Amino acid sequence: MSKIPVSEAVIRREVEEFLIDETALLDEWRLDEWFKLIAEGGRYVVPALNAPDARSDQALSLVADDYLSLRSRVSQLMGRSTWAETPRSRTRHHVTNVRILESDAKTAYVTANFTVWRFQYGASDAYVGRYLHRLVRTDEGFKFVERRCVLDMETLRPHGKLSIIL
Repeated sequence: MSKIPVSEAVIRREVEEFLIDETALLDEWRLDEWFKLIAEGGRYVVPALNAPDARSDQALSLVADDYLSLRSRVSQLMGRSTWAETPRSRTRHHVTNVRILESDAKTAYVTANFTVWRFQYGASDAYVGRYLHRLVRTDEGFKFVERRCVLDMETLRPHGKLSIIL
């Protein structure tokens, strides 16, 4: 087993802490704070289940939010206008196997596995997949340039919907 260079180990630790803190904001429904982790011009993408590698500008996606539409999504989820999240779901995001695919002083391309548990109306649903993130380092820390959530599921059933942020 080879040793990880110190700079790579530091970046890995920073990325892991960033992802842990990020998922805590989602689980605690602190979505306004979570939105501050999105870089201006950033995107949130959940590709269609049958086309996980497709670009969101060339194929249908479950979610393909640019910065403005993601801000709108957060506002709706925090208000009372999103019927599917009234009452709000309880969620638990689990992030594992974080890998830095490429990084430099400013940008990191990161992949990780995830399971997001959603509890609502006596039902428990699990969303399983992998994250493919492009992060940029700012004065405030890392921010998402792209937050891509690729689901490993063949169907959304029994869930039937995706009303939370993965």
